[in-house]
Amino acid sequence: MKYKIVNNVINISGKEDFNIKDILECGQIFSFDKQGDDYVVYSRDKCAKVVESEDGYKIMTNDSSYFENFFDLKTDYSKIKNTLKKEPILKGPIEFGGGIRILKQDLFETLISFIVSANNNIKRIQLILNRLRKSLGKDMGTYHAFPTRESMLKKDETFFKDIGAGYRAGYLYKVIRQVDEEKLKEYDNLKTPELRNKLIVLSGVGPKVADCILLFGYGRKDVFPVDTWIAKMYNKYYEPLENREKIREKLVEKFGNLAGYAQQYLFYFMRSFVGNNEHS
Repeated sequence: MKYKIVNNVINISGKEDFNIKDILECGQIFSFDKQGDDYVVYSRDKCAKVVESEDGYKIMTNDSSYFENFFDLKTDYSKIKNTLKKEPILKGPIEFGGGIRILKQDLFETLISFIVSANNNIKRIQLILNRLRKSLGKDMGTYHAFPTRESMLKKDETFFKDIGAGYRAGYLYKVIRQVDEEKLKEYDNLKTPELRNKLIVLSGVGPKVADCILLFGYGRKDVFPVDTWIAKMYNKYYEPLENREKIREKLVEKFGNLAGYAQQYLFYFMRSFVGNNEHS
């Protein structure tokens, strides 16, 4: 994949390694809007509009360097996919969702978003996060920034219930008192197993949410979030195993530093393709 940045517009040539639908709808991010055929993505206090062209995509933003990093444009996904395709189980998922790129998201926003995501559906997750932005985030004109920890600290548990967080309201109220943005950045100095242990003790962060924060916030690719779809995949194609922690361990051991990439292709395929067939 090739790209050029001209006047804060990122021009991407080709679609094999960048497909905005695959990227935004594969479960790694919730802060985006679909506007006709275009997508608007929100991260921290920034936004970008992504428009598909005949031969690629245009990413229009006032901070091209931020979104160049956010969309992980410097990473060679063709090489990653060619390596993963050697595993037969991944051929179909990579053909189906080959345009996925793992986003480099803000740590605090990722923490809050995935606590909200626990046992939740995407429409409701997006509704809660939109209410959070509009209630506490800085007005940027056409959108609201993701709120800072300081703004969230001013609210009690009832506020989080009122925006629809349900039982997660208590988790949100507690977690922002357990950790701040700087502490989350400091954790990045830790090795993945130690960092995972730090995250799991936080309010509302279980093993799967911790792995999602590691993958989408910290960029740790030696993790493999296991949910219902991944558990089904493992039991169907590998071996019968109920313990999700053991499934995670076996998949991380199998895929190593490419585990996070493999997880995204498999999860997106299982949820989108297999899931739709099961309900048809």
